[in-house]
Amino acid sequence: MVAIVIRQHRNEDLAAVAALYNRFDDNPNPLAGGVTAAEIERELADRETAAFLVATDGEEIVGTFGLFRNTGRRSARAGELIADMFFVAPAYRNGVLTGRLFTEAVEFMFSTNCLVLRLTVNPANTPAFRLYRRVGCVAIGVPIAGEDGNVELYNYIPLILRGVIADLPQAALAALGSLASFGGVTRGRDDDLRSDLIEVDGLKAVRYDLLLGEHRITAVVDVDAGRVHRVELITPDGAVTPLRHQLPPPGGASDVDSQVYAFGDDALRCEVDGRDGTVRVRSGAHSGPLYTSTWPSIHADRVAGWREAQPVELAVTEVDGGVRMVERAGDDSLTGTVTLVDGVLTQRFESTVPVRRVFGTVGLRQGRFAVTEPGKAAESHPIGLGLGVRDSTEIVSAARALPAGTELAWLGGSAEVRVQVAEPTTLVHSTLLARRPDPVLRTTFAVPDRGSRVKVSAKAGGVTSWVDGGHKVLRSPHPRTAAFASNPRWRAGLWVTTERARHDRESGLGWGAGRPGWEEKNPRCLVHPDQQLVMTLDLPVVEVAAPAGDGEVVCWLTPHTPATTTVLVDQHGTRTTLSTDDFRQVWASTVDVQLTDGRWLAIGPAGGADQEIVVRATAAGVLVGCVSAADGNPAAWHFTIHSGLR
Repeated sequence: MVAIVIRQHRNEDLAAVAALYNRFDDNPNPLAGGVTAAEIERELADRETAAFLVATDGEEIVGTFGLFRNTGRRSARAGELIADMFFVAPAYRNGVLTGRLFTEAVEFMFSTNCLVLRLTVNPANTPAFRLYRRVGCVAIGVPIAGEDGNVELYNYIPLILRGVIADLPQAALAALGSLASFGGVTRGRDDDLRSDLIEVDGLKAVRYDLLLGEHRITAVVDVDAGRVHRVELITPDGAVTPLRHQLPPPGGASDVDSQVYAFGDDALRCEVDGRDGTVRVRSGAHSGPLYTSTWPSIHADRVAGWREAQPVELAVTEVDGGVRMVERAGDDSLTGTVTLVDGVLTQRFESTVPVRRVFGTVGLRQGRFAVTEPGKAAESHPIGLGLGVRDSTEIVSAARALPAGTELAWLGGSAEVRVQVAEPTTLVHSTLLARRPDPVLRTTFAVPDRGSRVKVSAKAGGVTSWVDGGHKVLRSPHPRTAAFASNPRWRAGLWVTTERARHDRESGLGWGAGRPGWEEKNPRCLVHPDQQLVMTLDLPVVEVAAPAGDGEVVCWLTPHTPATTTVLVDQHGTRTTLSTDDFRQVWASTVDVQLTDGRWLAIGPAGGADQEIVVRATAAGVLVGCVSAADGNPAAWHFTIHSGLR
């Protein structure tokens, strides 16, 4: 029988690795449709691979184990490596191969002074979770799976042993050298989903109890600093001896700017995190960032992932419309200028070395996603993971490549995000881009105005404009004066007049021909001193007042409707839907009028004497009169906009 060999991979192995992954559905990096050797080769390069081990049984590759500085999703700190692409063919899982692969990986870390191992695992994959716990992996947070379905574990055994190796007695060194698996070096931990964190001397820490033959090592690791806080050797006779831990804490950024720089306007706000260079664009109309972009660090061991970014030393200065960030490494430098002007996020990079990829995450969770490649019909899909675009988060290099000139659009109810592809770009999934600055990235945002804006004019004698959510609610001739049906002096979209009584035998209710002479009492209140009329707007309520008399005080409005629209009238509890082509005038208790944008304007009484509403369908459009008796007391009307009949 040929012994199984574990070695570093060669490029000619990658076709067999791809075949291994494609053959089994439980491979650690699943990809719909499978993965190719070329995609794995690019992936190993993009991940700044430290080691990619393969296990061979003769000519057949039966297992793999990768150690990476980043995975696209996450980024390792200095002194750390991330384990991924750890897979053993099912026929080999009951033997020692799994433990041997793990041990070989840790030995590689020993030799390169990368001493903290990070990995992720699905906690519902009980055999894998138990294996990692058996070899000393700890949870420094509550191990509850997030959206990606995994929990993160850490292994500090290499850090502990590498730092005390010079102080160990010969017998303990011999036991360490004979290790075939790390499953025997640490006391087993249970597989409960709970944190291993403890507090020691005010520090967040984890405790290890390691067995080296008849010797024991107990250690406390400060997880925030990534260093051993205390370590002791227990000899076979029970004597306890403190050990010197001779490794400094892992290096990393030491002069980190913790400030968040914000700029933009009321509709769109850009935030740049001085700690790691992350860019976020926000809108009050959307929960969470509309867009998040990573910083393409000049340091290979600090490349940001879309889930995590490491601190970097950035010199940040403010410029017109944004900020400029500079990162240095010896004689090399990377400068990024970020601005947000007129809804366009521009990221411009200048570097003495090639700029690494940037991940852009679109934050819209509902809506449509459209891709239009040059010369092809547009593709449109609901926004969702796996819809329309293959989910390539496990093998980012297998993402869909987009040709220059491709138009991308994410259309949500609260905002729109658009990208015109000019630089090398791939779609990792429907809301995640991998972009390589060449040297500029541009992302465009549109945020519909979801609030109501009302303009009141004393000269026009009423409301000249009411815009809600970016759409007009009223029709108005302002600043002109025009005729509307039988009103020769139509000046506003909402106004107040006094009229003859609605039941007057000789004439009935008039058409709202008002008189000039209105004055502004405040921005939301107009008064007409001669007629003693008052109109006060505090949307959704409009209040009107007139002196006592025999007639009516009427709040008129001309809704912004198509030539033919639908009206829903409520007459003493009976609701009827009418087309404006089918009537000239109708009275009601409440009215809903369909507007040009498809929404509805609901009108109802909010307090007053003998309140009724009249709707007139004319060649000029719809005229609504909110009628109440002029008894000397104020009358109020309620105006709301909704998306459908209630």
